[in-house]
Amino acid sequence: MPSNENSPENHNQSVNMGGGLPIISYWAEKTLHPKGGLLWQRLLHKSACLSCAWGTGGQKGGFHNEDEEPLQRCAKSVEAIASELMDAVPADVLTGTSLEELQKLTSMQADKLGRLSFPVIKRANTSFYEPISWQEVYEIVEAGFRKSPDRIASYSSGRSSNEAAFLLQLLMRAAGSNNLADCSDLCHAPSTVGLKEMFGSGTSMVSLADLKKSDCVVLVGSNAPANHPRLMNELIQVRDRGGKVIIINPLIEVGLVKFASPAYPIKSLLTGSDIASFYLQPISGSDVALFLGIQKSLIEKELVQYDYLQQYTEGWEAVIKQAQTLTWSEITNCCGIAQEEIEIAAQMIGTSQRVVFAWAMGITQHANAVDNIFSIANTALLTGNAGKEGAGTMPIRGHSNVQGFGSMGVTIRLKEEILQTLEKLLQRPLSRQLGYDTRALIAASDRHQIDTLLCLGGNLYGANPDSEQAKRALGKIETIIYISTKPNLGHFHGLGKQNTLIIPVFARFENPHKTTTESGNNFVRLNDEGTSHLKENADLISEVKFLTEIADRIHGNTPINWRSLQDTKYVRKLIAETTPGYEKIGDIDDTKTEFTIEGRIFHKPEFGTPSRKAQMFVTPLPQLIVPSLEDFGLPSTITGMVLILGTGRSYGQHNTVVYKEGDYYRGIPHRNCILMNEIDAKQAHWQEHQWVTVQGNAGKLEDVEIIFGQIRQGSALMFYPEVNAIFSAPIDNRCGTPAFKRVPVAVYTRVN
Repeated sequence: MPSNENSPENHNQSVNMGGGLPIISYWAEKTLHPKGGLLWQRLLHKSACLSCAWGTGGQKGGFHNEDEEPLQRCAKSVEAIASELMDAVPADVLTGTSLEELQKLTSMQADKLGRLSFPVIKRANTSFYEPISWQEVYEIVEAGFRKSPDRIASYSSGRSSNEAAFLLQLLMRAAGSNNLADCSDLCHAPSTVGLKEMFGSGTSMVSLADLKKSDCVVLVGSNAPANHPRLMNELIQVRDRGGKVIIINPLIEVGLVKFASPAYPIKSLLTGSDIASFYLQPISGSDVALFLGIQKSLIEKELVQYDYLQQYTEGWEAVIKQAQTLTWSEITNCCGIAQEEIEIAAQMIGTSQRVVFAWAMGITQHANAVDNIFSIANTALLTGNAGKEGAGTMPIRGHSNVQGFGSMGVTIRLKEEILQTLEKLLQRPLSRQLGYDTRALIAASDRHQIDTLLCLGGNLYGANPDSEQAKRALGKIETIIYISTKPNLGHFHGLGKQNTLIIPVFARFENPHKTTTESGNNFVRLNDEGTSHLKENADLISEVKFLTEIADRIHGNTPINWRSLQDTKYVRKLIAETTPGYEKIGDIDDTKTEFTIEGRIFHKPEFGTPSRKAQMFVTPLPQLIVPSLEDFGLPSTITGMVLILGTGRSYGQHNTVVYKEGDYYRGIPHRNCILMNEIDAKQAHWQEHQWVTVQGNAGKLEDVEIIFGQIRQGSALMFYPEVNAIFSAPIDNRCGTPAFKRVPVAVYTRVN
């Protein structure tokens, strides 16, 4: 595996592993803060983590996971909770500052304003937010929802509950609209689409208990040390029991080489634990080629499980033929990995007994993302690693309840069987018209085709590529309603044409009623009620109450008494009646028994397809074209180069919310940096810390600081949401996800 001698630097201090004492120091800092007591109350509260979908849960709550293991909270959880425990945004700041000034804030500055504590509105032809009464809020929202159904839309994120998600989609579908865009459209939609076609289920087939039985994990396109730190505990355990961890990523993330986990203070915290057994750095966007190479090598090494393929899969012959037909030069030229290295990875996979294939957005945010999923799952099937304990495919969800939103029907691809149960509930036919996913929603808005948009959490403006287009498109919508706990840049840039409302709501651990959430491994946890530290100084509402109030005003009380759904126990009864696999949620209030959703964890090679067999698909080699500087309209006299940029989160960031300015792991001091290979820089006669311009196909950023890192030659990394302003990404039309991880950019220092 590659050497770790040239680790990134942070303030001239070498970072040679992830985790470790800096994490302990961070916990201590937050504990000693004046709100440290409140923080620990929330950490011990029985509710799912606000951060990633590798969430805490289990009957014991607090620090325990779904297998009741202790010490399962991480710094990401502390960051998220501490942010929600901020004081309220002062009224004179929120309503006394012009939008022109608020638009100058960075994402981190917007978050640090504090908690939203009273409803506000920005009206047409004004430049300030102003307070608004709840009566007028409901009048404006009701009027907005009385528009034509095809001109009403919603957007959502995963920080809310299953109950709120179910009510959102029921409200929208009862209004006749299927325009249920979701943040998952921008991240794991390829996983859902691809896995559903192959296995009949679009989620992980691996439980946490399964992962503990694996002897090999293939982790692709993930920065788990920063985004899912508790997954690192599982990788440490894999190595401790003699297993292998294969990392595939164009960038060497130091925490994926060695990680020091506070959960293991004796064996790991001080010295660190080895993570990667083998580390491959392919060309960005070439994952299909790499996995075709692994498949070809498995065939040549006679490590393919043909009996398994014949008995449990369909379409395998074409997959085998494709891998056999491709030449090694075609494969290696595309992915940039030598045949010998590919063969080592294939040998590790083919000789292991229980292999888990896991991936994150480094796989899904590409123009051929669904093919990426197919190629990974094909490899799992060729080796018989699907449909048995300790093995299978495992997409790693980024947002804490984003998978729950999909389960609750917040999707434009709702299963017909769920539509039929909803029709029975609502006692009338529902529309089968395909709704707008997130990118289609932006495009429709830009065409003046959306009148009303309800955003349940998230940052629709900040999450999209081509920030100028997003701002312009949102500005053509008559009424936008943001349901949020904290300010974000979308509230200041994503302004509606007539009315922009911000509705302040309780955080998950503050809700006055019980809620549920779903982890990325299909585990449903029950969250206890809570209280807000803002107390009498705030005019907050729960998401459930707000949605049911709107629904009651629009739809009346037949055939559903919407106001009765303010009792979340009743909502869970309806979920049990309408959502396959969720039957146990109907009596979870009485049994207090959390559960794994039926029909998703495959311990036998009997899948959820009509034939009960896994479906395999041929995956074409991607055509990875690199434009020239001239293609960016730049003169021949320029000093520069074209790099393939991947957008990413920093160490102190959750989705579009930035908690810290720099990136400790990668040695990046601030947000306006480009991480690139030192060899690339020297070819252009550039030095580290030199300032350059980075130009995409939709704009440019100036005074960008060069930082050297262990990234593949020809590749680079910059942080979103800031870098979203400069490019308009192609999408995979099968799932609607943009190619955030392969963005050609021109980097230059001089134009004569």
